[in-house]
Amino acid sequence: MKERVLILGGGIIGLSCAYEAARGGGREVTIIEKGGFGGQATGAAAGMLAPFSENADQPDAFFHLCAGSLLRYPDWTAAIEEASGMKAGLKRTGSVGVAYHEADLLPLRSRLDWQRAAGSGAELLSAAELARMEPLLARGAAGGIYTPSEAHVEAPRLAAALAEACRLAGIRMIGGAGSLRELALRTSGSGERSVALLTDYSGEHEADRLLICTGAWSGEFEVMFGLPESIHPIRGQICAFDVPDGAVRHMVFSSQAYWVGKSGNALVCGASEDVAGFDASVTEKGIGRLERWSSRIFPFLEGARPKLRWAGLRPATRDGRPMIGALSDHPQVIVAAGHYRNGILLAPATAAAVGELLDGTKPEWIASFSPERFAAAARGGAEAGRNLPMREEFLC
Repeated sequence: MKERVLILGGGIIGLSCAYEAARGGGREVTIIEKGGFGGQATGAAAGMLAPFSENADQPDAFFHLCAGSLLRYPDWTAAIEEASGMKAGLKRTGSVGVAYHEADLLPLRSRLDWQRAAGSGAELLSAAELARMEPLLARGAAGGIYTPSEAHVEAPRLAAALAEACRLAGIRMIGGAGSLRELALRTSGSGERSVALLTDYSGEHEADRLLICTGAWSGEFEVMFGLPESIHPIRGQICAFDVPDGAVRHMVFSSQAYWVGKSGNALVCGASEDVAGFDASVTEKGIGRLERWSSRIFPFLEGARPKLRWAGLRPATRDGRPMIGALSDHPQVIVAAGHYRNGILLAPATAAAVGELLDGTKPEWIASFSPERFAAAARGGAEAGRNLPMREEFLC
């Protein structure tokens, strides 16, 4: 019999892991989504593939995971496009980091050497070079940094292509399933483990393995398994200005915001972040901040109002790193969640890691991203889990 894999969550991580799990045809894969596939954080993402610009503190395990995932992107998206017959919208524009004060330029200089060693291809730019590369930038910059290896992808198109590739691969896709009502972890007399769950609208499902990819809503599962709740939502507000395609040539980063040109005459600016629980509404304060910074960095936007504005809930963790790994007490359960700002970027690397876990191997680097890494510092998690709809069954 084929191994049955059940995936909760139909965002970019869930879709990527489902596609990987089904490769080779040796597994029967079902993916269950509370709402619609490719929504929530995936649908709101700017799709930047920028590990050197967005994770610039040090070459730690998280940075290497992000940089390695960027290297996977060209072949990964090509395979998805071939499988789906749809375009993912990968654009290798490179990025420009701009500094208007010497204090902002110093961090760019300090990270140059180690990022070059990691394959960034980055180079420092004078004010004149910066103006030649991005003529619409405000004058008076102290300098900048150009990173040619960074890219971006049209996140909604990628999600749609992935969903189609999953369907064509024979993956059972259940959308509009509603909330989880009950979860049972089963152990047979011979020691074999399995799972069963019930949702509001899709009935009961059984599988040999369960993969949790529920983004900002994953904290409830941590509590369910007796772990401290660490994954929480951060609201990210984004807007888009009506700007001709190609007017802004690269992804542009400042100390306060980023800008990336998308097809359809859209210059996307993000992101204004705040803690608002699960409220994904757009606020004048959040978008107003982006408007002000856009006019400072790009003077031609002075007085312009965004043509689009939206918000998404990013799944953050206490240390900013995702959770990827199997649970020690319940090895039939794998967690792939908490990717915060890097869900699009980390999709191929996360999927590859989940594929190895399903195959019975464990990547050496994965210990840094254990879903149980906060448990040693917390107490009482098991007590909290008793009130949630999970039970353990021991079958004869």
